[in-house]
Amino acid sequence: MKPENLNIIIADDHPLFRNALRQALNSGFSNTRWFEADSADALQKQLEQTHQGYDLVLLDLQMPGSHGYSTLIHLRAHFPELPVIVISAHEDAATISRALHYGGAGFIPKSASMETFIDAITAVMFGDIWLPKGIELVEINDEDDTDKVAGKLSELTPQQYKVLQMFAEGLLNKQIAYDLGVSEATIKAHATAIFRKLGVRNRTQAVIALQQLGMEKVEIN
Repeated sequence: MKPENLNIIIADDHPLFRNALRQALNSGFSNTRWFEADSADALQKQLEQTHQGYDLVLLDLQMPGSHGYSTLIHLRAHFPELPVIVISAHEDAATISRALHYGGAGFIPKSASMETFIDAITAVMFGDIWLPKGIELVEINDEDDTDKVAGKLSELTPQQYKVLQMFAEGLLNKQIAYDLGVSEATIKAHATAIFRKLGVRNRTQAVIALQQLGMEKVEIN
């Protein structure tokens, strides 16, 4: 038995992968509607379409605008009822352990077969946690620097998170204000709130804190 009538977002920056995955999975799930996002910002815009109820996000950890686990952490903080399956080319136990630690409902290696993708999605839709066979999760120190940053990041509002991402892109307050359609004073207010929540003094320190969640930076203690 497989779940039907699902609304699933494939969040990955490679169009060929999204297309191949959608086509392959379409036969496995009846009447499923597939949505796509090629960046963290595009995913946020999809989720802000409140008229559309989503059932699952298939999330690549390394999309543009996404610093490692940051988007996963943000999703779990602001959309706690929406399950997220992480899909990644990184298949090591440390990456998988972090993904589950930050709220992932499952982890599918990009090298997995389509049958595996179908099994994983089915399991998660029925409330289970899905992991690749043979994976032994490693313990994560809740007091390490990365985990502390993750906890602080989860406190940011969606707009504050978006501004932080734009800080990481090197955009000036004036540019951010124009892109978001708000005043420069509003961006400064967001910046002040971001610095306070992250426990930093300026945008450089805020970006460094965000970059700590990049997968290449993360270590398991």
